[in-house]
Amino acid sequence: MKKFLAVLLAVSLVFTMAFAASAAAKKITISVPDPTTSYIYAAAAEFAKRATEYSEGTLEFNISANGSLYGGDTAAGIKQLGAGSLQMLILASSVYASFVPGFNVISVPYMFDDQAQLLKYLNSDIATELFNRVNRMGITVIGKWTRSFREVTNSKRPINTPDDLKGIVLRVPNNSLYVEFFTACGAVTTPMNFSEVYNALQLNTLDGQENPIDVPYSNKFYEVQKFVSFTNHMADAWVVGINSRVFKGLDEKQQAAIEKAGAEVQQWNVDMMAEQDQIALKTLTDNGMVSNPVSAEAQQKFIEISKSCYEKFRELIKDNKLFDATAVFTGRAAAE
Repeated sequence: MKKFLAVLLAVSLVFTMAFAASAAAKKITISVPDPTTSYIYAAAAEFAKRATEYSEGTLEFNISANGSLYGGDTAAGIKQLGAGSLQMLILASSVYASFVPGFNVISVPYMFDDQAQLLKYLNSDIATELFNRVNRMGITVIGKWTRSFREVTNSKRPINTPDDLKGIVLRVPNNSLYVEFFTACGAVTTPMNFSEVYNALQLNTLDGQENPIDVPYSNKFYEVQKFVSFTNHMADAWVVGINSRVFKGLDEKQQAAIEKAGAEVQQWNVDMMAEQDQIALKTLTDNGMVSNPVSAEAQQKFIEISKSCYEKFRELIKDNKLFDATAVFTGRAAAE
């Protein structure tokens, strides 16, 4: 009986300690811009799992999808993160360019060859200095994750060369990089909020749009688009940010757990995207879309058009040293 009571007491003590640890755990909410079915939600969940484990349960995470905590307004979300009304936020580097113009360098068309080169760049001193520029906004970067490259979908024809874009009415984000490049290719560019794109495609107000492959997949663009062309024209990255005061308020072990998880999920995310992109493409083609790769020879024509816009891109980036260092890193010579 005494042995049983001793065991019971030990078990009770374990549960009491576990409950106490849980009750004392620091709770952090991560906000992401996309739905629960999105790549970035999955990456955020993997990060949360690892950071919780590495902190030995002293950290707990909740993930809020669809940008609901900042009303879908990404600029407002970044401001709220810096002010502390958001604890953690994962947003595209191209969105941060409104506050730190240097982030535009990542999205210069054809600046990067592939995911491997982009990943290497994100881990370089050049990118580290760039990402750390948000420190003055009260934001600490604890992860630099890649996104799938952007592709063109449309209802008119396959896009194999820049000439195929001539006359295509193409939705682009409200960012001059996109407008300059696609206008130079001959497209009729139409900046538009993404929430309006499906209806515009359905009504033929737009011929097409461009995004990573998971976007037409998750938004069922196969219902309103016929062709998906693997132009691979632009890179992007995820800035995994935490409010600096929140981060500094954690103990060293918790900070280390967050930094370790943020670093590890970088490669996990690359592998996950590669697998899921194939699933996304199969879904598109199974539902009637026609896919086509762009040859290396044709891609070179797109690259030359991008280079012809470099001086305009420099004006947007407002940092010639960063532009040149990035171009040297990726092997893209700046326009003379």
